[in-house]
Amino acid sequence: MKDIATLLDEPDTSIAVVGATDNSAKYGSVIYRDLKRKGFKVYPVNPNRNTVDGDKASASLEDLPDPPTIVNFVVPPHVTLNVLRKCLELGLTNVWVQPGAENPEVLAFLHENQFNYLANACIMVESRLKT
Repeated sequence: MKDIATLLDEPDTSIAVVGATDNSAKYGSVIYRDLKRKGFKVYPVNPNRNTVDGDKASASLEDLPDPPTIVNFVVPPHVTLNVLRKCLELGLTNVWVQPGAENPEVLAFLHENQFNYLANACIMVESRLKT
C-alpha cells in the first residue's frame, strides 16, 4: 500500500470529503473548498445537503459516482466510526482522519482492520498545490 500522503501526488487521485458543508465556519467547508481549489477531484458526502459549493452532494459513500482514492473524515468520531464500517464493506481502505474526527476507538478500529490511514494530520497542510 502507498502512503496516504503520497497518493496526493498522483494526478487522478479523488477525495471524498465526509462532512463537506457550505457552513464556512466548519472545517468541512474549508477543507472541501481548499482541495477543490488545488485541483483535486473531490466528492462532497453529507446526508443533510443536496449540494456543497454548487456541487452535487452524496448522502453516503455508496452514492458516489466513482470510488474515491481517499476518504477524508471531517465529522465527529462517532460518525467517523460508523462510516469506517461502511468503508470496509465497500473496500475503501485509504482513509484520512482529520484532527477531531478521531478518538481511541476510531484509531483502534483503523489499526485492527488494517486500513491504510493517516490520522491527526490536516490534509490541507499535507496537500501540495496541483497544477
